[in-house]
Amino acid sequence: MFGQLEHELELHVPASEAWDLFGALEIGKLVAQELPELFQKVELTEGDGGVGTVLKLTFAPGVPGPAGYKEKFTKIDNEKRIKETEVVEGGYLELGFTLFRVRLEVIEKGEESSIIKSTVEYEVKEENAANASLVTIQPVATIAELAKNYLNKNKAAKEAN
Repeated sequence: MFGQLEHELELHVPASEAWDLFGALEIGKLVAQELPELFQKVELTEGDGGVGTVLKLTFAPGVPGPAGYKEKFTKIDNEKRIKETEVVEGGYLELGFTLFRVRLEVIEKGEESSIIKSTVEYEVKEENAANASLVTIQPVATIAELAKNYLNKNKAAKEAN
């Protein structure tokens, strides 16, 4: 069984500025720093931020579900501003999923605005199809909101100087 969830959020910064955050390791650092209630740790275990990079994410105590997971950067397209990661260990794979992919796409809207489009794609074995109901876009939406606030703060700080 295959499924997909999407979330879009307008950002009040140019697409190039948003991509600087989402296209590299910066978003992982920001998540680890600003969302301690969701993630206890975000560790770089392999790579330098390019394709093949592996991050180990450990959930905070009390977060329901598996304790954490490893994700691998499987696609980074700097021209189209698309980044894809797939869970390669733990997380949803422990619940019978054969694929759990997050795609982040920064879309240029105007000179000073862009959209972060987040897509969660998953595939789950038929015998575990009931687990598809566990998939939610909420963590990705929370990260997008965090990024928006961070980018807005940085923009305000730059304009003040």
